[in-house]
Amino acid sequence: MLFSPKGRLGLMFLKHYACCSDRKLVEQLNGNLEYQFFCDIALGDKRLDNYKIVSQIRCELADHLDIDSTEKIFYGHWSDFIASANQATTDATCYESELRYPTVQKLLWEATSWLYNQLRKTCRILGTRMVRSKYPKWKRRYQSFSKMRRKTNKKRVNLTRALLKLLKKFIGFEDQLRKSHDLTFTVRYYRRVATIRKIYKQQEEHFRAGERIKDRIVSISKDYIRPIVRGKEVKPVEFGAKVNKVQVDGINFIEHISFDAFNEGTRLQSTVHKTQSLTKRKLKVLGADAIYATNKNRKFVTRHGIKTDFKRKGKLPKGYADEKKLKAQITKERASRLEGSFGK
Repeated sequence: MLFSPKGRLGLMFLKHYACCSDRKLVEQLNGNLEYQFFCDIALGDKRLDNYKIVSQIRCELADHLDIDSTEKIFYGHWSDFIASANQATTDATCYESELRYPTVQKLLWEATSWLYNQLRKTCRILGTRMVRSKYPKWKRRYQSFSKMRRKTNKKRVNLTRALLKLLKKFIGFEDQLRKSHDLTFTVRYYRRVATIRKIYKQQEEHFRAGERIKDRIVSISKDYIRPIVRGKEVKPVEFGAKVNKVQVDGINFIEHISFDAFNEGTRLQSTVHKTQSLTKRKLKVLGADAIYATNKNRKFVTRHGIKTDFKRKGKLPKGYADEKKLKAQITKERASRLEGSFGK
């Protein structure tokens, strides 16, 4: 409770501004009076030792902060500095989580290794024998497989089959051990085991029958992350939160955020309503790329008199040169200012 509500929000802004880790941020906060003033605290001769307080505050805000009402409060303070409140641009991007690129073999090995170590600890405490397995052998096999520069399909299939069999044995033994000894574990343990069971079920069905995996889990520690297929040349698949954003005079606001993939083209109308609820003004100009230019969205913007940079369909009308210049200006604003803000 050292940080007030204002200070907790300030700490999150400071984290973004300083571009450093939680540990480095706490070190900077201890020695910088301006940072302390910004976060509404006065340490004096005291020092913060727990660098995890940044993560704790971040998780608390994620659980309790109402983004929509907060953005309205922010806009109310920034409205005097916004010159073009009736113009906006929108686009979607993916904010990647820190995650190694997941393959089936990596995922199955992480699940097997974690469950094996937990079972060994439990058996040591209970004084019971560990289930017989060839874990050391498959550990060496996986390590040699991971070092291969060229991983053939035959080797992938053989390793996947063996890891599925080994993981099934550990899951069955864990269930038997817990029921026979009436054990109680932490909530985190139960969640992790449930995630591993779901991973086994998904990969088993996919391996045996080739079924498409719905809500695919790609990490045992971050089970909420889903693959986001975006069709980019450098990164066709990304892992993180997908965000549909609207920018008003250089300031970005979140219209929709989800770890599940969604089509941003269906969110143009909600983007317009979101912008008008923030600015309290009718939107006149909206910049968006080609994925938003559906027939439904075209009818919507035409009905409400909103100028866009959508490519015209059909025969071009007379006097199209002026309209073309306006579309080019809108596209330039979206492609430079909005796209550039994603990197920041």
